Amino acid sequence: MSDLPRKAVTRTAKLAALPLGFAGRATWGLGKRIGGKSAEIVGRELQQRTAEQLFKVLGELKGGAMKFGQALSVFESALPEEIAGPYRAALTKLQEAAPPMPTRTVHSVLAERLGEDWQDLFLEFEDKPSAAASIGQVHRATWHDGREVAVKVQYPGAGEALLSDLNQLSRFARLLGPLIPGMDIKPLIAELRDRVSEELDYGLEAQAQEAHAAEFADDPDVVVPAVVHQREQVLVTEWIDGTPLSTVIAEGTQEQRDRAGQLLARFLFSGPARTGLLHADPHPGNFRLLPDEKNGWRLGVLDFGTVDRLPDGLPTPIGDSLRMTLDGEAEAVYELLCTEGFVKESIDLDPDAVLDYLLPIIEPAQVDEFTFTRGWMRTQAARVADPRSPAHQLGKQLNLPPAYLLIHRVTLSTIGVLCQLGATVRLRDELEEWLPGFLPEQKQAAEA
Repeated sequence: MSDLPRKAVTRTAKLAALPLGFAGRATWGLGKRIGGKSAEIVGRELQQRTAEQLFKVLGELKGGAMKFGQALSVFESALPEEIAGPYRAALTKLQEAAPPMPTRTVHSVLAERLGEDWQDLFLEFEDKPSAAASIGQVHRATWHDGREVAVKVQYPGAGEALLSDLNQLSRFARLLGPLIPGMDIKPLIAELRDRVSEELDYGLEAQAQEAHAAEFADDPDVVVPAVVHQREQVLVTEWIDGTPLSTVIAEGTQEQRDRAGQLLARFLFSGPARTGLLHADPHPGNFRLLPDEKNGWRLGVLDFGTVDRLPDGLPTPIGDSLRMTLDGEAEAVYELLCTEGFVKESIDLDPDAVLDYLLPIIEPAQVDEFTFTRGWMRTQAARVADPRSPAHQLGKQLNLPPAYLLIHRVTLSTIGVLCQLGATVRLRDELEEWLPGFLPEQKQAAEA
């Protein structure tokens, strides 16, 4: 029997209790204020209790609820500081840990998937997991040939749990919306739901990781562990040590932050050009910073369960529109957005207004190097979220074509992580090298 709480009624009850809990704490807060406590102190206590309940439930359920929490966590930078503070520790904890499966369940899954003699495949196997995530957990082990490996074991019933959670979360997405100003939660949940079958397929994940490991085998900046063995819901890969990006965010030096930010941008923009695949789950728990004698630090990349397949690399219109926006070509940008479906045929917008909407967002590409900060992210989120602002009204009229949905989420997530790092990054360098159409000569080469 699965130890993952997956019975529909149980999981639904846990998730449904969240909005009721929020309402209850609001009543509790009112009582405290009547009793003499200041609104500021009560507000902080309220936020802390809300964070504790929200992420306790998400972590316990694993499945889609935790997957949603991980996706949400990279946007923590957009929250106003007075709200972000109490949430930050809970979000970081969610990225790196979750309640583990009992040992007997782990052994049962391994026996079922690898055979009753599964222990003969390992010289050593640590029963205590080293990490737990939304659909599986990782155990450190020594493979029979002496290699240190990571053994990823999928939770029994994970697929059912994922779909159940995401369906339930979508029902009260509006309640969760205020967590991230300017972000529509419902499409995010829908997109996560659409990816369920791929993420549950460890065979597909192994293929994506093997492609990256082969391409980056001799790379001076990026380390991708090789796949050692794969059978259904079990994936064995080489082990890599290093400092989790969440730890760098919490306590890293500025040198580590800047290097991690640069390498993260380099990997995510270069990946589609080099492998035809976009790593589509860039939350801090999937990256490690590894010391390197020659270059100082390298970036270790984990978890290829969610990828966007882009055999021709990132779409050239992204580079074209970015370049033309930087050059102030309002009419050309608007025409391209209409052609690509970002502006529906039934809508007529002012090209100059569209340019004004886009320019602040692409500020990091306007300069040789840019320092990503939570303050900058909050300013952008507030500009788009304020119903009184022209940016909010225009943003509501723009459309996101399905082909760009995952690319858009990965880009926003990456920016969120860069802001959490507070990294100074030469983003323009990476765009010039890896983004088709960004440089005029790239556009001419694409047309040739």
